[in-house]
Amino acid sequence: MRMVTRLSTTDHNRDIAGLRYVYPVLSRRAGGLSIGINVNTNNACNWRCVYCQVPNLTVGAAPSIDFNVLADELRFFLNDVIKGDFYERFQVDADKRIIKDIAISGNGEPTSAKEFAALITLIGQIAHDAGILPGINVVLITNGSLIQHVNVQQGLKQLHALGGEVWFKLDSATASGRQKINNTRQSVAQSVRNLRLAAELCTTKIQTCLLDYAGNGYSDTEQAAYLAILREVQDLPRLREVMLYTLARPSLQPEAIYLKALAPEAMQHFAEAIRQLGFKVSIH
Repeated sequence: MRMVTRLSTTDHNRDIAGLRYVYPVLSRRAGGLSIGINVNTNNACNWRCVYCQVPNLTVGAAPSIDFNVLADELRFFLNDVIKGDFYERFQVDADKRIIKDIAISGNGEPTSAKEFAALITLIGQIAHDAGILPGINVVLITNGSLIQHVNVQQGLKQLHALGGEVWFKLDSATASGRQKINNTRQSVAQSVRNLRLAAELCTTKIQTCLLDYAGNGYSDTEQAAYLAILREVQDLPRLREVMLYTLARPSLQPEAIYLKALAPEAMQHFAEAIRQLGFKVSIH
Protein backbone atom coordinates (compact mmCIF):
# COMPACT_ATOMS: atom_id res chain seq x y z
CA MET A 1 0.00 0.00 0.00
CA ARG A 2 1.21 3.51 -0.68
CA MET A 3 1.61 5.89 2.23
CA VAL A 4 -1.07 8.45 2.95
CA THR A 5 -1.36 11.16 5.57
CA ARG A 6 -4.55 10.26 7.36
CA LEU A 7 -7.93 8.59 6.88
CA SER A 8 -10.83 10.93 7.55
CA THR A 9 -14.61 11.06 7.21
CA THR A 10 -14.23 13.83 4.62
CA ASP A 11 -12.03 11.84 2.21
CA HIS A 12 -13.51 8.72 0.60
CA ASN A 13 -10.83 8.34 -2.08
CA ARG A 14 -11.31 4.91 -3.68
CA ASP A 15 -7.58 4.74 -4.57
CA ILE A 16 -6.25 5.53 -1.10
CA ALA A 17 -5.03 1.96 -0.49
CA GLY A 18 -3.65 1.47 -4.00
CA LEU A 19 -6.02 -1.44 -4.75
CA ARG A 20 -8.50 -1.96 -7.59
CA TYR A 21 -11.60 -3.08 -5.71
CA VAL A 22 -10.98 -2.57 -1.99
CA TYR A 23 -10.67 0.75 -0.16
CA PRO A 24 -10.89 1.93 3.48
CA VAL A 25 -13.30 4.59 4.71
CA LEU A 26 -13.87 6.18 8.09
CA SER A 27 -17.65 6.23 7.87
CA ARG A 28 -19.85 8.81 9.60
CA ARG A 29 -22.78 6.42 9.50
CA ALA A 30 -20.93 3.24 10.52
CA GLY A 31 -18.90 4.99 13.25
CA GLY A 32 -15.57 3.35 12.49
CA LEU A 33 -13.62 1.61 9.73
CA SER A 34 -15.72 0.60 6.75
CA ILE A 35 -14.10 -1.63 4.15
CA GLY A 36 -15.45 -0.52 0.80
CA ILE A 37 -15.90 -2.81 -2.20
CA ASN A 38 -15.97 -0.87 -5.48
CA VAL A 39 -17.02 -3.01 -8.44
CA ASN A 40 -17.80 0.04 -10.59
CA THR A 41 -14.15 0.57 -11.45
CA ASN A 42 -15.19 2.23 -14.73
CA ASN A 43 -16.94 5.08 -12.83
CA ALA A 44 -20.24 4.08 -14.45
CA CYS A 45 -23.67 4.33 -12.86
CA ASN A 46 -27.23 4.11 -14.13
CA TRP A 47 -28.08 7.30 -12.18
CA ARG A 48 -26.22 10.61 -11.98
CA CYS A 49 -26.90 12.17 -8.61
CA VAL A 50 -26.03 15.86 -8.49
CA TYR A 51 -24.13 15.46 -5.20
CA CYS A 52 -21.96 12.56 -6.45
CA GLN A 53 -18.23 12.80 -5.67
CA VAL A 54 -17.14 10.36 -8.39
CA PRO A 55 -14.85 11.99 -10.97
CA ASN A 56 -15.60 11.49 -14.67
CA LEU A 57 -18.89 9.77 -13.88
CA THR A 58 -20.46 8.07 -16.90
CA VAL A 59 -23.80 6.41 -17.54
CA GLY A 60 -23.55 2.63 -17.64
CA ALA A 61 -23.14 -0.60 -15.67
CA ALA A 62 -20.32 -2.20 -13.71
CA PRO A 63 -17.76 -4.12 -15.79
CA SER A 64 -17.12 -7.84 -15.31
CA ILE A 65 -15.54 -8.56 -11.93
CA ASP A 66 -12.12 -10.20 -11.75
CA PHE A 67 -12.89 -12.41 -8.76
CA ASN A 68 -9.29 -13.58 -8.38
CA VAL A 69 -8.04 -10.02 -7.98
CA LEU A 70 -10.92 -9.04 -5.69
CA ALA A 71 -10.40 -12.08 -3.45
CA ASP A 72 -6.64 -11.48 -3.21
CA GLU A 73 -7.17 -7.81 -2.37
CA LEU A 74 -9.81 -8.43 0.28
CA ARG A 75 -7.77 -11.16 2.00
CA PHE A 76 -4.64 -8.97 1.87
CA PHE A 77 -6.48 -5.94 3.21
CA LEU A 78 -8.18 -7.78 6.07
CA ASN A 79 -4.86 -9.30 7.10
CA ASP A 80 -3.25 -5.86 7.02
CA VAL A 81 -5.95 -4.40 9.27
CA ILE A 82 -6.19 -7.34 11.68
CA LYS A 83 -2.50 -8.30 11.94
CA GLY A 84 -0.56 -5.46 10.31
CA ASP A 85 0.13 -1.80 11.02
CA PHE A 86 -2.70 -0.39 8.90
CA TYR A 87 -4.12 1.81 11.69
CA GLU A 88 -0.71 3.33 12.45
CA ARG A 89 0.13 4.03 8.81
CA PHE A 90 -3.21 5.70 8.18
CA GLN A 91 -3.21 7.53 11.55
CA VAL A 92 -6.61 6.22 12.63
CA ASP A 93 -7.74 7.46 16.05
CA ALA A 94 -7.80 4.81 18.77
CA ASP A 95 -11.58 4.89 19.17
CA LYS A 96 -12.07 4.22 15.43
CA ARG A 97 -9.76 1.18 15.28
CA ILE A 98 -12.50 -1.35 14.73
CA ILE A 99 -13.91 -2.88 11.57
CA LYS A 100 -17.57 -1.89 11.55
CA ASP A 101 -18.63 -3.23 8.18
CA ILE A 102 -17.86 -4.31 4.66
CA ALA A 103 -19.76 -1.92 2.40
CA ILE A 104 -20.55 -2.80 -1.19
CA SER A 105 -20.71 0.64 -2.74
CA GLY A 106 -18.05 2.44 -4.74
CA ASN A 107 -18.18 4.52 -7.91
CA GLY A 108 -21.57 3.47 -9.29
CA GLU A 109 -24.54 1.19 -8.73
CA PRO A 110 -23.10 -2.15 -7.47
CA THR A 111 -26.19 -4.21 -8.33
CA SER A 112 -25.52 -3.47 -12.01
CA ALA A 113 -22.73 -6.08 -11.85
CA LYS A 114 -23.91 -9.24 -13.61
CA GLU A 115 -22.09 -11.31 -11.00
CA PHE A 116 -23.73 -9.53 -8.06
CA ALA A 117 -24.98 -12.68 -6.29
CA ALA A 118 -21.57 -14.36 -6.64
CA LEU A 119 -19.97 -11.20 -5.22
CA ILE A 120 -22.01 -11.50 -2.01
CA THR A 121 -21.04 -15.17 -1.68
CA LEU A 122 -17.34 -14.40 -2.08
CA ILE A 123 -17.37 -11.56 0.45
CA GLY A 124 -19.15 -13.78 2.97
CA GLN A 125 -16.65 -16.61 2.54
CA ILE A 126 -13.59 -14.37 2.95
CA ALA A 127 -15.05 -12.53 5.95
CA HIS A 128 -15.83 -15.87 7.63
CA ASP A 129 -12.32 -17.13 6.91
CA ALA A 130 -10.85 -13.96 8.43
CA GLY A 131 -12.88 -14.49 11.60
CA ILE A 132 -14.83 -11.22 11.37
CA LEU A 133 -18.16 -12.82 10.49
CA PRO A 134 -20.29 -13.03 12.50
CA GLY A 135 -19.43 -9.82 14.28
CA ILE A 136 -19.41 -7.12 11.61
CA ASN A 137 -22.11 -5.89 9.27
CA VAL A 138 -22.17 -6.42 5.50
CA VAL A 139 -23.92 -3.51 3.84
CA LEU A 140 -25.18 -2.99 0.31
CA ILE A 141 -25.43 0.73 -0.52
CA THR A 142 -27.76 0.96 -3.52
CA ASN A 143 -30.11 3.25 -5.38
CA GLY A 144 -32.51 0.30 -5.45
CA SER A 145 -33.28 0.70 -9.13
CA LEU A 146 -32.43 -2.88 -10.15
CA ILE A 147 -33.92 -4.92 -7.33
CA GLN A 148 -36.67 -6.21 -9.61
CA HIS A 149 -34.03 -8.41 -11.33
CA VAL A 150 -33.73 -12.05 -10.22
CA ASN A 151 -29.93 -12.08 -9.80
CA VAL A 152 -30.12 -9.04 -7.52
CA GLN A 153 -32.82 -10.64 -5.39
CA GLN A 154 -30.68 -13.76 -5.16
CA GLY A 155 -27.85 -11.61 -3.83
CA LEU A 156 -30.14 -9.98 -1.27
CA LYS A 157 -31.19 -13.40 0.03
CA GLN A 158 -27.52 -14.27 0.49
CA LEU A 159 -26.88 -10.92 2.14
CA HIS A 160 -29.69 -11.65 4.59
CA ALA A 161 -28.12 -15.04 5.36
CA LEU A 162 -24.92 -13.18 6.33
CA GLY A 163 -26.91 -10.97 8.69
CA GLY A 164 -26.34 -8.00 6.39
CA GLU A 165 -28.54 -5.11 5.37
CA VAL A 166 -29.53 -2.90 2.45
CA TRP A 167 -29.15 0.87 2.52
CA PHE A 168 -31.75 1.96 -0.05
CA LYS A 169 -31.43 5.43 -1.57
CA LEU A 170 -34.58 7.56 -1.51
CA ASP A 171 -33.65 11.21 -2.03
CA SER A 172 -36.98 12.33 -3.46
CA ALA A 173 -40.52 10.96 -3.63
CA THR A 174 -41.60 13.09 -6.60
CA ALA A 175 -40.91 12.55 -10.30
CA SER A 176 -39.54 16.08 -10.68
CA GLY A 177 -37.33 15.77 -7.62
CA ARG A 178 -35.89 12.43 -8.73
CA GLN A 179 -35.14 13.87 -12.15
CA LYS A 180 -33.47 16.95 -10.64
CA ILE A 181 -31.48 15.23 -7.85
CA ASN A 182 -30.81 11.74 -9.24
CA ASN A 183 -31.23 12.25 -12.99
CA THR A 184 -33.46 9.20 -13.19
CA ARG A 185 -36.78 8.66 -14.91
CA GLN A 186 -37.56 5.53 -12.93
CA SER A 187 -40.99 6.12 -11.44
CA VAL A 188 -41.69 6.66 -7.77
CA ALA A 189 -44.06 3.67 -7.93
CA GLN A 190 -41.26 1.40 -9.20
CA SER A 191 -38.94 2.65 -6.48
CA VAL A 192 -41.57 1.83 -3.83
CA ARG A 193 -42.06 -1.66 -5.32
CA ASN A 194 -38.31 -2.22 -5.20
CA LEU A 195 -38.15 -0.90 -1.65
CA ARG A 196 -40.80 -3.43 -0.66
CA LEU A 197 -38.89 -6.23 -2.40
CA ALA A 198 -35.67 -5.27 -0.64
CA ALA A 199 -37.32 -5.20 2.79
CA GLU A 200 -39.05 -8.52 2.19
CA LEU A 201 -35.70 -10.16 1.38
CA CYS A 202 -33.30 -8.45 3.79
CA THR A 203 -33.12 -5.92 6.63
CA THR A 204 -33.37 -2.55 4.91
CA LYS A 205 -32.71 1.05 5.89
CA ILE A 206 -33.64 4.08 3.82
CA GLN A 207 -30.82 6.54 3.21
CA THR A 208 -31.70 10.04 2.09
CA CYS A 209 -29.48 12.94 1.08
CA LEU A 210 -31.18 16.23 1.95
CA LEU A 211 -29.67 19.31 0.37
CA ASP A 212 -30.40 22.88 -0.52
CA TYR A 213 -30.58 23.15 -4.31
CA ALA A 214 -30.30 26.71 -5.66
CA GLY A 215 -31.40 28.20 -2.34
CA ASN A 216 -34.80 26.50 -2.36
CA GLY A 217 -34.25 24.37 0.73
CA TYR A 218 -36.39 21.26 1.20
CA SER A 219 -39.90 22.11 0.03
CA ASP A 220 -43.16 21.27 1.76
CA THR A 221 -44.22 19.38 -1.39
CA GLU A 222 -41.14 17.15 -1.26
CA GLN A 223 -41.55 16.52 2.45
CA ALA A 224 -45.22 15.59 2.12
CA ALA A 225 -44.53 13.17 -0.75
CA TYR A 226 -41.70 11.51 1.18
CA LEU A 227 -43.80 11.05 4.31
CA ALA A 228 -46.61 9.60 2.17
CA ILE A 229 -44.23 6.89 0.92
CA LEU A 230 -43.20 6.05 4.47
CA ARG A 231 -46.85 5.58 5.37
CA GLU A 232 -47.15 3.15 2.44
CA VAL A 233 -44.34 0.96 3.74
CA GLN A 234 -45.07 1.14 7.47
CA ASP A 235 -46.19 -2.50 7.39
CA LEU A 236 -42.72 -3.84 6.52
CA PRO A 237 -41.14 -5.24 9.72
CA ARG A 238 -37.60 -5.22 8.30
CA LEU A 239 -37.84 -1.52 7.37
CA ARG A 240 -37.83 0.56 10.54
CA GLU A 241 -34.98 3.06 10.09
CA VAL A 242 -34.26 6.15 8.01
CA MET A 243 -30.76 7.66 7.74
CA LEU A 244 -30.71 11.32 6.83
CA TYR A 245 -27.52 13.05 5.75
CA THR A 246 -26.44 16.13 3.88
CA LEU A 247 -23.39 17.30 1.98
CA ALA A 248 -20.07 16.64 3.69
CA ARG A 249 -17.74 16.57 0.66
CA PRO A 250 -17.87 18.64 -2.54
CA SER A 251 -19.83 17.31 -5.51
CA LEU A 252 -17.91 16.71 -8.73
CA GLN A 253 -21.01 17.15 -10.91
CA PRO A 254 -21.87 20.24 -13.01
CA GLU A 255 -24.63 21.22 -10.55
CA ALA A 256 -22.15 21.55 -7.65
CA ILE A 257 -22.32 25.36 -7.67
CA TYR A 258 -26.03 25.21 -6.83
CA LEU A 259 -25.71 22.83 -3.87
CA LYS A 260 -25.42 23.56 -0.17
CA ALA A 261 -25.83 21.45 2.93
CA LEU A 262 -29.32 21.60 4.38
CA ALA A 263 -29.52 23.62 7.59
CA PRO A 264 -29.30 21.51 10.79
CA GLU A 265 -32.63 22.82 12.07
CA ALA A 266 -34.35 21.75 8.85
CA MET A 267 -32.80 18.28 9.19
CA GLN A 268 -34.00 17.98 12.78
CA HIS A 269 -37.50 19.18 11.93
CA PHE A 270 -37.90 16.60 9.16
CA ALA A 271 -36.39 13.85 11.32
CA GLU A 272 -39.03 14.51 13.95
CA ALA A 273 -41.82 14.24 11.35
CA ILE A 274 -40.45 10.82 10.36
CA ARG A 275 -40.22 9.68 13.97
CA GLN A 276 -43.88 10.50 14.39
CA LEU A 277 -44.58 7.72 11.88
CA GLY A 278 -42.79 5.19 14.07
CA PHE A 279 -39.43 5.03 12.30
CA LYS A 280 -36.04 5.29 13.94
CA VAL A 281 -34.11 8.23 12.45
CA SER A 282 -30.40 9.04 12.47
CA ILE A 283 -28.79 12.23 11.14
CA HIS A 284 -25.28 12.24 9.68
